[in-house]
Amino acid sequence: MRLYRVLTTLSTLTHSYLVDDNYTSRAEKILRRIEALAAISEDPQGVTRTFGTPAFLQGSALVKSWMDAAGLATRVDSIGNVRGRLVSRAAGAKTFVLASHIDTVVNAGKYDGPLGVLMGLDLLEQFIHNAVELPFHVELIAFSDEEGVRYHTTYLGSKVVTGSFDPGLLARTDAHGITLTQAIDTMGGNTQLLSADAIPSDQWLGYFETHIEQGPVLWENRVPVALVTAIAGQQRVELTWRGMAGHAGTVPMHMRQDALAGAAEFVLAAEQFGVAHKHELVATVGKLEVRHAASNVIPGEVVCSLDLRSADAARLATAYEELQQKAQAIAQKRHLTLHWDLIQYTAPVTCAPEMNTLLAQAIQESGHEVVRLVSGAGHDAVPVSAVSPATMLFIRCFKGISHNPLENVELADVAAAVQVSERFLQLLFSHYSSSPSH
Repeated sequence: MRLYRVLTTLSTLTHSYLVDDNYTSRAEKILRRIEALAAISEDPQGVTRTFGTPAFLQGSALVKSWMDAAGLATRVDSIGNVRGRLVSRAAGAKTFVLASHIDTVVNAGKYDGPLGVLMGLDLLEQFIHNAVELPFHVELIAFSDEEGVRYHTTYLGSKVVTGSFDPGLLARTDAHGITLTQAIDTMGGNTQLLSADAIPSDQWLGYFETHIEQGPVLWENRVPVALVTAIAGQQRVELTWRGMAGHAGTVPMHMRQDALAGAAEFVLAAEQFGVAHKHELVATVGKLEVRHAASNVIPGEVVCSLDLRSADAARLATAYEELQQKAQAIAQKRHLTLHWDLIQYTAPVTCAPEMNTLLAQAIQESGHEVVRLVSGAGHDAVPVSAVSPATMLFIRCFKGISHNPLENVELADVAAAVQVSERFLQLLFSHYSSSPSH
């Protein structure tokens, strides 16, 4: 199975599309808000808002103020999710969630996460303005932690909302020794109330997330949006290599136990493995830490990461075993000890067929070709899919660049996504209004 595959024939490079001025003006407002949020950062030279930091809290407050101004019933839950709700008067109504995240990686782009949140806010503002009669409750959620930068725990926000949060994580510490419990307390949350912040599994109706593609397919083919059919599973591993630190000038080369050399060999082995199996998976070493590093010291301990992803669960499992064996062989050859620690596992997810049918219809009715993509990146739709039908809409982004300050979108593409998203929700309203059993 190809990880990044297009399941329909793409349009040619000369493909063009027209969007109503109303959607363009709404897109302009969304992008203005994106700029305002991006101005809030831990790093004045870039965009960094990691979970629980002062910059994150300032950004959350800004998003909450916009939700309040829109007329939503707004609150911040104990994990720091900002939640705004529109209540339906329909008897027995369930909850449909629009969401994405507002935390970032370090030195991030502006659009990964916040674009989906602020597009959702635009949609709810239109419902309120037009006094739309809702057949179900709609909740907009700005998740507090999807990236997992601070505690190496992705999906903290959405796991609380779905009732799958692991209390064992509360003792985990960040780089400064601050536990997750302490961070939650500092944010004004209460760890005893985390379970109460979940939407009960029998109250979920569905989930919809819009997000930049974070890949080049739409950009290269001048297509504004795509329907997501599945999300790749992933395994994150922390590898600790231990050898013997020594004097760089006195220990002969053939007698060294160089932990960094072992880690470096594994980095290249992981890359070669990924290239050899490029149609099935991706493998990345993105973090490398040399403990007690000095230019005249043979490294005695090195920690590196491994991020392994595939849309095929069986292939993900076998690749994990193969790379673990490669790492152990390198350690044995170099007389190193290796500690292999699985930090995170998420299974591949298939998006809900019924909702994807409606989303495909919305794309067609908005005048665009239906392109179907598998997401190699993880999203909050992953934990949500365990309790609710979930679907996603991808938006074209500049050259597919993401997790990078060069991340960008074009106004016309955002406007097209607003139009498609609004039509999708209209189709949902019609579907559930005519289906009392739902």
